[in-house]
Amino acid sequence: MWVSAFRNIFSVPQVRRRILFTLFIFAVFRLISHLPIPVVNLPALQQLLDRYAIFGFFNLFSGGGLQNFSIAALGLNPYINASIIIQLLTMVFPKLEELSKEGEYGRERINQYTRFLAVPLSALQGYATYALFQSQGIVNNLDPFSLMVLIITLTAGTVLLMWLGELVSEYGIGNGISMIILGSILSGVVTSVGQSLATLTPENFLTFGFIIGGAVLLIAAVVFINEGVRRIPVQYARRVRGSLTYQTQSTYLPLRVNQAGMIPIIFALSLILLPTIAARFIGSLANPLWQDLSRKMLAFFDQSSLSYNVFYFLAVVAFTYFYTAVTFNPEKISGEIKKYGGFIPGIRPGRPTTDYLSWVLVRVTLAGAVFLGAVAVIPSLLSGYTNVFSLTIGGSSILIVVSVILETLRQVDSLMVVRDYEGFLH
Repeated sequence: MWVSAFRNIFSVPQVRRRILFTLFIFAVFRLISHLPIPVVNLPALQQLLDRYAIFGFFNLFSGGGLQNFSIAALGLNPYINASIIIQLLTMVFPKLEELSKEGEYGRERINQYTRFLAVPLSALQGYATYALFQSQGIVNNLDPFSLMVLIITLTAGTVLLMWLGELVSEYGIGNGISMIILGSILSGVVTSVGQSLATLTPENFLTFGFIIGGAVLLIAAVVFINEGVRRIPVQYARRVRGSLTYQTQSTYLPLRVNQAGMIPIIFALSLILLPTIAARFIGSLANPLWQDLSRKMLAFFDQSSLSYNVFYFLAVVAFTYFYTAVTFNPEKISGEIKKYGGFIPGIRPGRPTTDYLSWVLVRVTLAGAVFLGAVAVIPSLLSGYTNVFSLTIGGSSILIVVSVILETLRQVDSLMVVRDYEGFLH
């Protein structure tokens, strides 16, 4: 069945060209992630990545670029942060909200604003990376000109990755930015699996099989939650417009279980990163009180500690509710339903409908929030029992991979449908 499906896909010239172009961009991206900037002590950098899983997560998004400190060391993190900021601003500023509703033109303008914002964020993150690495002895103290060159190089690497993503969106398969992130994660997965197989012994063979089985179950759970929808029935009364009569229509309002996607995990990781960086800076001071505070902060946010996992889990749950509340407005949805003559069976229009949608949203989001929190802490929990897999292969990585693959398969399916329609019409 799968062989036949792939044969049908590659038999369509348009789809085949798009897939081959996407693979070519992946190859270019892998080449870029291995072009190093020669100012870093790579062994010391590797020790830092091994010590703090948060940096391993950012290394994952750069496709190993941070580990090699290549021109793609920042990856697409500045663009992701810019997207989150623009999305939040859209909910605050009415002009941006109106722009987001103007179809393709509005989306292009918002994407343009996102790319513009990503450039200064890249420069800021590049300087922050230099300051952190310099405080850890990973990078030597640079003169102003060398520092400016370093920041411009890192910013240009992020801009280059954004451009590659745009090329994939236009000429390839899937959303370009998501596909670049997918390539980053898959490259890390291949490396981690290779390292694990190289160290495989009869003693840890059972553990290796246990992790493989757990990964399969996690993929199934991600697909189940990602596709999970709470359907709220909505009916529209019969309407008469001139000589036309519109009969009663029944439809449903879909509330996704995972309404927020990966954004809560990214928010929580950013929140955890700030005190970790602050603790490293405080620890470099000569004052014994500050050094003691630094040790306590680092112990609290140590990945293997219970406090870290509890804080991380609660942060993901809180950010899931926050982002869902920002992106889904029950009062606005209720107004739209009432405006077009619709109602939820058994619920009066207006305020009762708003209260009902809020009631359902809180309970549906709880399942998604708990699932995202569990996905976020699974790598830390597994690392307490085994060292077979590196922490770059975590539940969050699987969540991204599964989501992007499902969306890409939908696009391929739509291209195949268009091809069938064209063949029928011509």
